[in-house]
Amino acid sequence: MNANGEYLVYKEKMQNIADVKYAAAVLQWDQETYLPPKGAAGRARQLATLSETAHVMSTDESLGALLNSLAGAGGLSAIQKKNVALTLEEYNKQKKFTPAFVREMSEAVSAAFYAWIDARKQNDFKVFQPKLERIVALKRQETGILGYEGHCYNSLLNEYEKGATVQMLDEVFDKIATPLKDLMVQTQRTTPDDGFLHLFYDRRQQWEWGMYLVKELGFDLEAGRQDISEHPFTTNFSAKDVRITTRIDEHDFANMTWSCIHETGHALYEQGLPDEEYGLPSGEFASLGIHESQSRLWENCVGRSKTFWKHYLPKLQQYFPEQLSPISLDQFFKAINKVSPSLIRTEADEISYHFHVRIRYTIEKELLENTLKVGDIPGRWNDLYKQDLDITVPDDKQGCLQDVHWSHGSFGYFPTYSLGSFYAAQFYNKAEKDIPNLEELIAGGNTAPLLDWLRQNIHKHGKTFNSEELCELVTGKKLDTGEFMAYVKKKHALV
Repeated sequence: MNANGEYLVYKEKMQNIADVKYAAAVLQWDQETYLPPKGAAGRARQLATLSETAHVMSTDESLGALLNSLAGAGGLSAIQKKNVALTLEEYNKQKKFTPAFVREMSEAVSAAFYAWIDARKQNDFKVFQPKLERIVALKRQETGILGYEGHCYNSLLNEYEKGATVQMLDEVFDKIATPLKDLMVQTQRTTPDDGFLHLFYDRRQQWEWGMYLVKELGFDLEAGRQDISEHPFTTNFSAKDVRITTRIDEHDFANMTWSCIHETGHALYEQGLPDEEYGLPSGEFASLGIHESQSRLWENCVGRSKTFWKHYLPKLQQYFPEQLSPISLDQFFKAINKVSPSLIRTEADEISYHFHVRIRYTIEKELLENTLKVGDIPGRWNDLYKQDLDITVPDDKQGCLQDVHWSHGSFGYFPTYSLGSFYAAQFYNKAEKDIPNLEELIAGGNTAPLLDWLRQNIHKHGKTFNSEELCELVTGKKLDTGEFMAYVKKKHALV
């Protein structure tokens, strides 16, 4: 069989593996949205079986032989060669894990998720603690299985942001921390009134507004849907089936609106990936940092801009005339960009946000290196919030129980939120240069040219470039946090 024939066999094998993984993803999506409580145990078993099955298929000796043959073959295109190289790298990594370990991790995650839900309901970290202890123990074991250079956290970082290291992230956070704190002080000299955002906003009306907004931004509802969950998230089963969720607080209008915009940013990326490359690296997102760049770009660069609301505030006022009719564009813009250290990461302003991320990153490192015990998380969390944001955390639900990530076993994920914000500013800056009338278009309610630019410059490449390579390809240089600082200073009229 020639190389092209072998590649077709490889592609079919990868798509079969993807079928199993996405079947598991459907069950997990249902778990977080509609699953009846009594179905939890059965669902945990089903997910564990599918995870183990996908792992066995991904580490099959025949796949390894095929990949090694293709790796030395000629006649493949550049993208085909990259797909083979990335898959072989992943194959060799997955071979380090036993099916039993994969199953145990899946079962631990399912148990932890339900414990997290219960702990939030009871506002008591101790309800979650035993399940999290199991997750952390498995994650420590995972770092040993994967191997690492430098800090043990590096092996988990690599799962989400290939090539990222503790040394690199420490340098990024250290570089940005002082300028961000200075900016927080400057922006808090005047405090805009955002009280109108905390009036009563009917749940049903908020839902209708959110659905209108996601469609306006280009989310294809024939290739996706939106639902309610405890923690907003995006998942996909192909580029033609992308699911987003949101949550609604009737006394916090910003909660639902910007989670809708944020998750739509993720979804637009997934819908923009090449569907014909389903199951292959070229049909997958580049990294979590790049994924977050898409959500943060839409949420903040677009969704918190005065230009965007020049068009959409009058529309919003039609949904909520009693609350918003008296509010001017200038008042609204200042309120939605109010800088004020707060408890909840997903509701934080663009400046203080990165301290939320750094706190979680710090705790994760300490847990993995075993300098922090799981039972000591609430105290450590509260101390760091006081130290970095001068906030007193009143309870566990608003503190260390607010994020779903640890219940998913997603250690190494949080730093990508900050990296994504920095990439977003850099990408948006380049888009403004490439689309000279971009601000005018957005002011007229037309975001399609920006989406087209993202499709052509970022989405279509899939995973054929890593974050650093893609950033340099799109903007002409590597990640530059200075562009993010320039962006937030301009927004707050401090340049």
